[in-house]
This record gives sequence, structure tokens and C-alpha cells, in this order.
Amino acid sequence: MKVLIIEDEPQAAERLVSLVHQLHPDVEICAKLDSIKRSVEWISKNQVDLIFMDIQLADGVSFEIFEKVEVKTPVIFTTAYNDYALKAFKVNSIDYILKPVDKDELLVAFKKYQNLTPQSLAPAKMIESIGYAMQMLTKKYKERFVIKVGEHLKSVEVKEILFFFSLEKTTFAQTKDGRKHILDFTLDQLEGLLDPKQFFKINRKYIVGVSSIQDMISHTNSRLKLVLKTCDDTDVIVARERVQEFKEWLDA
Repeated sequence: MKVLIIEDEPQAAERLVSLVHQLHPDVEICAKLDSIKRSVEWISKNQVDLIFMDIQLADGVSFEIFEKVEVKTPVIFTTAYNDYALKAFKVNSIDYILKPVDKDELLVAFKKYQNLTPQSLAPAKMIESIGYAMQMLTKKYKERFVIKVGEHLKSVEVKEILFFFSLEKTTFAQTKDGRKHILDFTLDQLEGLLDPKQFFKINRKYIVGVSSIQDMISHTNSRLKLVLKTCDDTDVIVARERVQEFKEWLDA
């Protein structure tokens, strides 16, 4: 069996090599790589039977490898993340081992590899599973915005922003002190940059923060009307199609 190890911690890589050889002395370690760049170059020219891959590498998260080169080989991930979202790796031929790698865990992972079927190795399924878990584990949201104040630049932390709104094709962030700051983003762009636990897009004009909501009032056509802190707009309405999701967001 030919094996590739992608791991940027030398001691972790050596430990994994040692354990692999203890369980399967006949395994050939074809390479030990420590970066996304080197891994992409190597995989594009070589083929192995199994890959052990760390999630966090020196130059990024290992999922980027799948975006840059086609990976047809089953992957067993090693990671320091102890999170329920890692269960996503348990489907579609992917397994994971928490660091430090345990011999018994490694044995179980090898058994799973040996029991794989050709159907379960479908690259599309592999990538779908990896993508879901990586989103859960590595998604980072903006913590601050750089804004222009006259001829000066200022950094505003997201935790100081109550809500975002669009007015005459311009996007603003309204802070706790009542000030409005122009941003070089659309609301659609912001929706992907902000932590969905803290902010919710209620309609085409507003993204509101949890801390911005002062009051909620039943409105016509099963909609909700919001009273936002420091907001002059008296007609902030949660779109009808978003009301149920909005309530679930608040309840979460």
C-alpha cells in the first residue's frame, strides 16, 4: 500500500509514520509534505492508495488542495479539532483522527479504508462531505471594517455595529454611538462575511444584529416590524418569507 502524509508538524508526522509501520510494516510512505502548495504539485504528478491529511497547514486549510487538484484517493484526516461537526467526515469514505494520533484509532481508520467500496470513493461525494465539515470548522467571519472618515481611515469593530442598511445604492454600518459609516460592500456580500449567529438579513435593505433589536411588533400580512436602537427609520419590516427563519434565528 502506498501512502502520502500531509502534515506540517514534524513530530506529528514522524509519530504517524511510526504508528502506520507498526500496524502495517509493508506500507510505503511515498512522501511527507507540509504545505498546500507542495501537496498540490505532488498529487498532480503522483498517485497513492491512501492520504493522511492534517486540516490546518502552514499556508492554509487543507481543503484548498481539493480546489486546486483532483483528489481521487481516499483521505483520512488528522486534526486537533474536537468538534461534533467532524462527524461529517464519517460519511462518504472519509475518516478523521484526533491528535495526538492514537494507535487504536488509527487501526479503526485503516479498517474503514479496507472496507471501502468503489461507489463510496466518488470524488463529488468526498468533496461535498469535506466542504461541509470545513465550513463548520474553519469559517472565519469579519471582526472589523476599515472605513474612511474624511481623509482618514478608521477601524471599526463588528461588535460595535448594531445593523447594516442600504440607502440609495450605498451601504452603511450603524454603530452603537448612532453614527453611520459608508462601506464598500453590498448587503449580499456582507451576509457572507458576517457571523450568522449575530446578524440576520431581514429584507433587501437591512441586516440586523441581535443587540440592535429594541422591540418587535406584529405587522400586516404576517410580517414583523422592528424597532432598532439608534435607527430613525420607523418602517423596518421583516420580509414575510423570512419571518419564520428570523424567529428561529432569535430563538437559537
